[in-house]
Amino acid sequence: MADSSKAFELQKRRGLVVWVYSLKQLKNLRRYGFVHYVSNKMKYVILYINEEDMQKTIDQLHRLHFVRDVDISYRPDIDMSFGEKVGTEAAFQGSENNEENPTE
Repeated sequence: MADSSKAFELQKRRGLVVWVYSLKQLKNLRRYGFVHYVSNKMKYVILYINEEDMQKTIDQLHRLHFVRDVDISYRPDIDMSFGEKVGTEAAFQGSENNEENPTE
């Protein structure tokens, strides 16, 4: 039986863009995280890793001879709550002023 005291915990993940010289070693990248997307034309791989292991994994990826560069996704750092900014009176005040005084 499953232990009810153990709760399901979401792992914080972070996306990495791994720029490579060649895609022949794509299978080697799978040991570092989940391969989400591979661009054959531009030669990059979107890789998802656990955020707690991020710096260690980036250092390991930089040591690989077929890796050109590694970029970090900043999406988790961006505030995605747009509820206050969309649909408020402040958003429509600018458009009403432009309609009253059109510049030709």
